Amino acid sequence: MKKHSARVAPLSACNSPVLTLTKVEGDERSRESPAPAEAQMQAGAEGGGRVNRCCWKCSVTQLKKIFWGVAVVLGVCSSWSGSTQLAKLTFKKFDAPFTLTWFATNWNFLFFPLYYLGHVFKSTEKQSPKQRYRECCRFFGDNGLTLKVFFTKAAPFGVLWTLTNYLYLHAIKKINTTDVSVLFCCNKAFVFLLSWIVLRDRFMGVRIVAAIFAIAGIVMMTYADGFHSHSVIGIALVVGSASMSALYKVLFKLLLGSAKFGEAALFLSVLAAFNVLFITCIPVILYFTKVEYWSSFDIVPWGNLCGFSILLLTFNILLNFGIAITYPTLISLGIVLSVPVNAVVDHYTSEIVFNSVRVIAIIIIGLGFLLLLLPEEWDVWVIKLLTRLKVRKKEEIPEGNGDIASGLPNKSRRTRPSMSSFAH
Repeated sequence: MKKHSARVAPLSACNSPVLTLTKVEGDERSRESPAPAEAQMQAGAEGGGRVNRCCWKCSVTQLKKIFWGVAVVLGVCSSWSGSTQLAKLTFKKFDAPFTLTWFATNWNFLFFPLYYLGHVFKSTEKQSPKQRYRECCRFFGDNGLTLKVFFTKAAPFGVLWTLTNYLYLHAIKKINTTDVSVLFCCNKAFVFLLSWIVLRDRFMGVRIVAAIFAIAGIVMMTYADGFHSHSVIGIALVVGSASMSALYKVLFKLLLGSAKFGEAALFLSVLAAFNVLFITCIPVILYFTKVEYWSSFDIVPWGNLCGFSILLLTFNILLNFGIAITYPTLISLGIVLSVPVNAVVDHYTSEIVFNSVRVIAIIIIGLGFLLLLLPEEWDVWVIKLLTRLKVRKKEEIPEGNGDIASGLPNKSRRTRPSMSSFAH
């Protein structure tokens, strides 16, 4: 917003002095002598040049935003598909999805330190870490991050965060990554349905259609493998993960509203603290009950675990802070583009069969996801576009009739002298 205002202010500042100058000079010259046409043309050229310069700056700004948008889309796509494939590879050596979830969530501690580094490099008014922390704590209320706020406003989201990631990773063990990634795209449809019911958001027919597409795609994806128990469990797990993700987003909007970048970074770091304090006991229990057991810590693929955690951290950073440099719609496209990437990898590394039912299910879910990216006022824009096209057609038809009508008398005038000369 600061950059935007910095660009708008010079535009208004350089226009208004030009207008006042031309008015004063015009009044003085009208008293002494009439202003020459060349001076007026020169003034108009200067004003037009400045407007063109401002328009050029705006177009360059938009191009930069699109360029950064493409970079963010590629980053989101590569980090999301890369983390999914790396998790699949990790489970061949280390079959512990909950432990992997716990380990990756601990990396959320880095959110606030990384944000503070960005604040130090970018902000003109630099604050100490303690000052910045206190300012961001206002997001939780007037009293800041108290123990009561921690358990009422942070703990539920920590549980939802853990469930979302665990169910997603557990689904990767059951079914291929292509099905997991495309089914997780249904979370946007679930967000719309929950927002419509809980938050009383605006009803949009096109989003209802998108939700129907998502449900139809889930059913077709289940049918693609013949309703085997293994695939049905995997599909149920990833749909549960998408539902937890949707519930997380809707509850965040309901209880906390919208957050600034620093507040969001602090909130995600607080989730990591909750994970360490209250979730650590679960992997320990799973280890000693041999549900998620490994014989020695030497066989743990630490490289895969750290690689997965870094990719997931990168994905969350781009997803939460990418809107600072580009459009939110472009960021969402990166999640959809991860589906064909996973499909190509699965084609060469697994025995996935892309039958007609699976392909149609992928297309339907992808189409529903894209429909949900349409802005709320898309129908108004379409109506305006159709109205403009109709007006242009109406303007072109009278011009064409005028040319024909004006051409007829000319022809009659030309033919009359020839007829009279012939008769004479």
